[in-house]
Amino acid sequence: MDGAWGARVHLGPGCHSPKSQEPEWPECAAPTPAVLAADADALTLLLEMKLRRRRERPSLPRTVTELVAEDGSRVYVVGTAHFSDDSKRDVVKTIREVQPDVVVVELCQYRVSMLKMDESTLLQEAKELSLEKLQQAVRQNGVMSGLMQMLLLKVSAHITEQLGMAPGGEFREAFKEASKVPFCKFHLGDRPIPVTFKRAIAALSFWQKVKLAWGLCFLSDPISKDDVERCKQKDLLEQMMAEMIGEFPDLHRTIVSERDVYLTYMLRQAARRLELPRSSDAEPRKCVPSVVVGVVGMGHVPGIEKNWTTDLNIQEIMTVPPPSVSGRLSRLAVKAAVLGLLGYGLYWMGRRATSLVLSLPVAQYCLQTASTARPHK
Repeated sequence: MDGAWGARVHLGPGCHSPKSQEPEWPECAAPTPAVLAADADALTLLLEMKLRRRRERPSLPRTVTELVAEDGSRVYVVGTAHFSDDSKRDVVKTIREVQPDVVVVELCQYRVSMLKMDESTLLQEAKELSLEKLQQAVRQNGVMSGLMQMLLLKVSAHITEQLGMAPGGEFREAFKEASKVPFCKFHLGDRPIPVTFKRAIAALSFWQKVKLAWGLCFLSDPISKDDVERCKQKDLLEQMMAEMIGEFPDLHRTIVSERDVYLTYMLRQAARRLELPRSSDAEPRKCVPSVVVGVVGMGHVPGIEKNWTTDLNIQEIMTVPPPSVSGRLSRLAVKAAVLGLLGYGLYWMGRRATSLVLSLPVAQYCLQTASTARPHK
């Protein structure tokens, strides 16, 4: 997805060199050294314009946390509430103030579609939880993880219905603003959602899964916009989840703490020194500290601060443990219940259809005729 200045979505960290924005030249018209020099001059001019716009001491919202990397690169983490207009404005103001080289958002490749959809479409999608969506979730994540994903979508849909506001508005604003900043790249910084759900399900016992599913199914407390803004210090959706999963420490670890580690890792990968354009290959390379804006739920900010200066290894939190005995039993129970309901439904429909057919006059006449024609002993 390209923006006005060539901002592109990256599924992971990449090199931050403005030279990646150079135009592709036809094979039959290779650029001359003079053209290359002019092109480098144009890139340098655009970069200088960007640096002039970048404020030395930016005026930032109170929801922004500033972190500094070892090489001097700066990361401005905007803590947001996923259903808040104020959060959208905070994101826009931060990006315009600091003119970042990279914007990192709390999304993965499985949720990137929300960047392309308008608010009304997302609002409608969030309210409609269909059988097709359930089947897609099960195919993507497995039976138990798919069901858990649909239950969490139900929580999100409940908030959406209460507020009349689609989630993720701050991410869409971040994408729009990043496309207006020269040489700004857009990274997806969250762990893939199938990994998160599978690790979360594996961390629960069978009865814990039943208890959590029960709590999610019967969530119906009313929510007001004032509730959202009061939760600005802790994201509303994550606060509701924290209240429901507070008695499941392993679930909190997989859904919140592990993602804190992953988001921190991706922000640190994005905060690499920026290589300035050169007029020729003979010119020595020159790098400067980069500026990154991270857009994450408010509940992740303390974890990112805590992990910022620690050694991180994301390999462990990217592995999916094999299913436990309770996991296998629960999957068998769900499949048996589905097959049982399907079999009962077919049986009931068959009986109903048979009763309807036999009640028809034509059927009764045929039965009477067959009974009369049967030879008597």
